[in-house]
Amino acid sequence: MMRIVILFVLTASVSSFSQNTSQPNAAEIKLRLKKLNFLGTVLYVAAHPDDENTRAIAYLSNERLATTGYLSMTRGDGGQNLIGPEIRDQLGLIRTQELLAARRVDGGHQFFTRANDFGYSKNDAETFRIWNKKEILSDVVQVIRKFQPDIILTRFPPDARAGHGHHTASAVLAQEAFDLTNNPAAFPDQLSTLGVWQVKGLYTNTGRWWNTDIDQNTPGIVAMDVGVYNPLIGQSYSEMAAVSRTQHKSQGFGSSGSRGEELEFFEFVKGYHARKDIFETVNTTWSRVDGGSKIEPLVEKLIAEYNEENPSASVAMLLKVRTEILGLKDGIWKTRKLKEVNRLIKDCLGLYLEIKADNYYLAPGEKVESTFELVNRANLALKVKRITASALSYDSMLETSLVDNKPFRLTTRKTLQANTPYSDPYWLQESHSLGLFTVKDKLLIGKPENDPAIQFQIQVELSGELLTYTVPLIYKWTDPVKGELWRPVEVVPAMSLNLSESVVVFSDATPKSVSVLAKSHSGKKLKGEILLDLPKGWRSEPSRQPFELANRGDEKSISFTVFPSNEETTSALKAKAIVDGQTLNQSMQIISYDHFPIQTLLPPAEAKLVRIDLKKAGGLIGYIEGAGDQIPAALRNMGYEVFEMKNDEVTPENLAKMDAVVLGIRALNTNERIQFFMPDLLDYVKKGGTMIVQYNTNSRMEIDKDKFSPYPLTLSRDRVTDEDSEVKILKPNHVALSAPNKITTKDFEGWVQERGLYFPNQWDSKFEALIAINDPGEEMSEGSLLVAKYGEGNYVYTGLSFFRELPEGVPGAYKLFANLVSLSKTQKLTNQKIKSGK
Repeated sequence: MMRIVILFVLTASVSSFSQNTSQPNAAEIKLRLKKLNFLGTVLYVAAHPDDENTRAIAYLSNERLATTGYLSMTRGDGGQNLIGPEIRDQLGLIRTQELLAARRVDGGHQFFTRANDFGYSKNDAETFRIWNKKEILSDVVQVIRKFQPDIILTRFPPDARAGHGHHTASAVLAQEAFDLTNNPAAFPDQLSTLGVWQVKGLYTNTGRWWNTDIDQNTPGIVAMDVGVYNPLIGQSYSEMAAVSRTQHKSQGFGSSGSRGEELEFFEFVKGYHARKDIFETVNTTWSRVDGGSKIEPLVEKLIAEYNEENPSASVAMLLKVRTEILGLKDGIWKTRKLKEVNRLIKDCLGLYLEIKADNYYLAPGEKVESTFELVNRANLALKVKRITASALSYDSMLETSLVDNKPFRLTTRKTLQANTPYSDPYWLQESHSLGLFTVKDKLLIGKPENDPAIQFQIQVELSGELLTYTVPLIYKWTDPVKGELWRPVEVVPAMSLNLSESVVVFSDATPKSVSVLAKSHSGKKLKGEILLDLPKGWRSEPSRQPFELANRGDEKSISFTVFPSNEETTSALKAKAIVDGQTLNQSMQIISYDHFPIQTLLPPAEAKLVRIDLKKAGGLIGYIEGAGDQIPAALRNMGYEVFEMKNDEVTPENLAKMDAVVLGIRALNTNERIQFFMPDLLDYVKKGGTMIVQYNTNSRMEIDKDKFSPYPLTLSRDRVTDEDSEVKILKPNHVALSAPNKITTKDFEGWVQERGLYFPNQWDSKFEALIAINDPGEEMSEGSLLVAKYGEGNYVYTGLSFFRELPEGVPGAYKLFANLVSLSKTQKLTNQKIKSGK
């Protein structure tokens, strides 16, 4: 972020990446003109994506016209995902983009710390231990010193009322940072680039779930009506906030707008105590800036004379305002308002600046064709003077006039510098701990995402003034249904290597085939060898294989036979390619949803190897999708055939063929058709089948709460978040824990993130609780794994987090899940042995 600030100070450039080439309408331009005359900043602070109060942010940014930001401690990596199978780092990237999509709606700025969302935490002591409190506190201080807010608003109180250790921690950190940001002894390494800063006031956005009696007359409270209607926008801020909040699609936060008064309450915590308005102790006029007083009347005149039908008539006055801003001493308000006025000039001109590449992936050292489309849609003389792009070593002096809505088009072909870094998210480029991302460049801390991979600086001359606009290189195409689409151009390795499985389970010494998909992302011919790095005691046949990829986009699947170790172990397989003496060893993961630009990750080309003595019974498993998990891949890894059943395929005839049926996570919450075929599923169990129902929440269920189980079962919010917590085996001889694999407490070693979540807390006596677990200091919970005989079959309800453990290759989780899907077959085999006297 600091590097961008410095760029604006030196060149007065304006980045258009977040908005691409969108042109605001005349009413939106007027709102931005009004914003020029408000010099106040608010930073909203909470723990996760979707914690922010979008109504407050929308109101503060668009009604009060404040520069408004949201600092989320984490990227939401530890949450659940309702739109796909991505979890952990991939989910964090999705939720990062959802926050950016939300900010594009409500006008806020977005920031993060390096904290990794490691999952639900019951107290801030655990959170700070895992995050490393000092490191995250330094990040919060850095963001505050960089953004320089006058007011900080926290979503949560700094105690147990916040309901989540991360929530509590976010408020504690905000309060401690308030006392440190103006102290030069606090994190002095930041001072050379940021200096110190003193926030004037800190308030808690008091929530009604912990304070039901609050109103505008409560002592210490500042009330704010965030339900105001803005005719320039054509919405109330509650309506705008609903659109903003709906961007959190992975969390199922689709929201409906409301109209009329909506009061928010802010409880004074630190600093100057405002009584009626959080800004009443803040000078929000141009007089707060040395030499800035004469700018305010210019902006007032600009607003008064603004012509909605001819915004370009405001350009001359905007240039005067710009000249006055340029004459100010360097500082945050000079930087901000220069950026705003430059953007307004561009918008009032209707200036269209777009540069398209011939490919969306580029490898360092290769040529790229860039096509410029520059259009001045105002009757004002404008000249293009210079175009540069450092990554392409491009520097072109021009004297091209842009007039009369006539497009200027230019095509260049340049070589991308060989040392250009790859475009994968900066916080995922290094391995990280459970609680803290590794970011080597400290100036990146706080930034929501990478800068565009390739940027052009376009210098224009207008009325004798030089302005520079920064334009990203993008790729565009036309979808026959969705129309014109775009995605960022990204720098990637010349070739990616994707393994056929992220986890490969060897249940015995039998070798398995492992495939590597080699794909070219370069215009050059690629030729070399691919080999597997295997741990000691493992080998592959052949040891290496040649390959050749002639064109960009070509791909080839190369198979190796992997022979496992004789010993039970968990290790890693690494694929790499040798091309012209260079080693390429990164895979490519693509995340594509309609509500944000396509994202590309470049993790190491690795797979987890799990060598266990795994036994199973049965052959065909039915799977009914819920919110999305990777259970089908895990079942195939165990050696099962999996029938991923669509809703209309869940019929008695198909169910009769299944050895077991597994419901995906939150299937009862997300599958609106489940109420209609649940009777068939229960009848399948009654006739001898096994059904495993994975965790659901007790709200927003698509089926009556007494109809998804053969016997009464009540879901709760009980969970065990310590993945290393003690496990007590309650019924070691139960078939689910004894056959075909013997389950012991050792099988719960190496679990990740949590034990489980949303356990039942009441159940019928016909259910058997098989294990008991608890977080430190809490009572044992026996609801994480319940099994009931129903007719001839077995109904299993489990809140254990198999959806996290199986993709991570946790051996014990594989053994236990194999036992559960084997239940009916195992019992039949046992009964046959008993009958035969064996």
